[in-house]
Amino acid sequence: MAFEMQARQSLIVYTYSLKQTRQLKRYGTVMYVSKKMRYVVLYVNQEDVKSLTDQLSQLRFVKRVVASARPEISETFNGVAEEMTAHQDPEAEDDEE
Repeated sequence: MAFEMQARQSLIVYTYSLKQTRQLKRYGTVMYVSKKMRYVVLYVNQEDVKSLTDQLSQLRFVKRVVASARPEISETFNGVAEEMTAHQDPEAEDDEE
């Protein structure tokens, strides 16, 4: 039996009160709870993000649900330094002289 990686994504769930934080455990894995800002970071399977976002938004104690943008961000950094030097403003170089 081979181990298969599950694509996971985090959801940030903003709540009115943290009393119901334990109820969120049935939707995914609770990774972090901010008491000061009243939000919960919840990890779920990536294919369930849309349906769980809708379900969580319907709960009375939830203000809003925000999905993490990390899956859309490119994690390869090959050639980034060259791109940064190529996009420098040429007028800034003239001001230095």
